[in-house]
Amino acid sequence: MQSIRSKGLQIPRLGFGTFRMPGDGCEAVVESALDLGYRHIDTAAMYDNEAAVGRAIKVSGVAREDIFLTTKVWHDQLEPGALVEAFKVSLNKLDVDYIDLFMVHWPSPSMHMAQVMTAMQSLLDQGLIRGIGVCNFNMPMLREAIDQLGAPIAAVQVEYHPFLDQSALLGFLRARDIPLVAHAPLAQGRATQDPVLTRIAAKHGATAAQVAIAWLLQQEGVIAIPKAQRRENQMSNLQSLNVTLDEEDRQLIAALPKDQRFVQPPFAPDWDAK
Repeated sequence: MQSIRSKGLQIPRLGFGTFRMPGDGCEAVVESALDLGYRHIDTAAMYDNEAAVGRAIKVSGVAREDIFLTTKVWHDQLEPGALVEAFKVSLNKLDVDYIDLFMVHWPSPSMHMAQVMTAMQSLLDQGLIRGIGVCNFNMPMLREAIDQLGAPIAAVQVEYHPFLDQSALLGFLRARDIPLVAHAPLAQGRATQDPVLTRIAAKHGATAAQVAIAWLLQQEGVIAIPKAQRRENQMSNLQSLNVTLDEEDRQLIAALPKDQRFVQPPFAPDWDAK
């Protein structure tokens, strides 16, 4: 498993997402993923599964230091005191001594960016987290956090898949040596049925899902965190590491529509803001 180095962290390029896996049922799913070889686990307070993820880590037999663990604070907890308290709740539920990457899950219009970043930095300074990240920030928010405030952002997580252009964001992040973590890398399942990806997959003896994940992982500075509840799908996603796309494949994928955003809650920021 290849990793990307960022702000002193080694982040495995293929992670395991746990969105929409609430409750105790998530425990066996994460145990299976760890057993198959996943070492990057992505959860969040909002997913309502941190306790189950923590138990899976405990019983997996995998050393804590060999697992890269991400969790996130929800957008209604970004006042500094609330953020720190929310972190403590997550740490307690996960039942670990530290979090590898603690991220703001979604921005809030009312957040005070400098105060948010200062609160995150305080957790970093105490050794309770190893890295700071943000999810679903638009470009003005990223410029403020990274360029104006100098926050040591170790990763930025956004929706990214073959049907959504993120070239401007990728250029911005690559210039600053910050990786992009792609959530919804299969476009919420749509990639598995796409005829172009299916045709490419047939050429490589792969699946359309494997092609979509391989396309992400073969880009500079991109990490993907697909989710899969069934063990056979977890294994299949891992096997995307064995798929090597050629220039013809990349051109076919480049020609797909790139304006399809599927994660668009009512509290999302203005994605077109410059």
